[in-house]
Amino acid sequence: MSNASKKVAIVTGGSRGIGAAIAERLAGDGFAVVINYAGSAAEAEALAAKIAQAGGRAITAQADVSDPAAVTRMFDAAESAFGGVDVLVNNAGVMRLAAVAEADDAIFDSQIAINLKGSFNTLREAARRLRNGGRIVNLSSSQAGSLFPTYGIYAATKAAVEALTHVLAKELRGRNITVNAVAPGPTATKLFLDGKSGELIDRLAKLAPLERLGQPTDVAAAVSFLTGPDGGWINGQVLRANGGII
Repeated sequence: MSNASKKVAIVTGGSRGIGAAIAERLAGDGFAVVINYAGSAAEAEALAAKIAQAGGRAITAQADVSDPAAVTRMFDAAESAFGGVDVLVNNAGVMRLAAVAEADDAIFDSQIAINLKGSFNTLREAARRLRNGGRIVNLSSSQAGSLFPTYGIYAATKAAVEALTHVLAKELRGRNITVNAVAPGPTATKLFLDGKSGELIDRLAKLAPLERLGQPTDVAAAVSFLTGPDGGWINGQVLRANGGII
């Protein structure tokens, strides 16, 4: 815990699912955590209280990451509460599936706005404001490699996030800031499990040679590695935390 005792991490989309697991893990690692949310205020506040009860430090920050002004206010809140920002974890995202021929503009625009423009907005702010020696971790998806039917738009946004990851790692030369991405496979979150039959879930679990779904804590562990002392020599990379699916 002492390694990160004076460091601050923003986790976007941090109120539930993978984001909540990341926020809780980083708090356990010693970071003061800013739990960003768009609409899940009660869940964000409950997580902040849980972190505080465990001896950690956390605040919540409402912001729609697709809005540049809201992202600026989120960084302002982090600096006001904790004095600066050392880590950005870009977790906020949406997934809306449709074949290319059947996708309407709303399905396309919403994913571009949140997954791509939202990531760009936070990356731009982090590039300007992260303290030297900081870490950036973007959440991609293994769909950027597996490319299943109906995932085209979603996978395209995540491929773009991976491109931004590689480029920004080079642009931040001289500041000792690393920029990486974690690309989960099927992960057992409420959002993922809702609406799927038991048969489909079992089939998806068997895709990985390890024959199970990922857990949010598996992804959080990968983020913890990249933001911790042992991840300092990893830069401009994509870590596919998917149990070997691809």
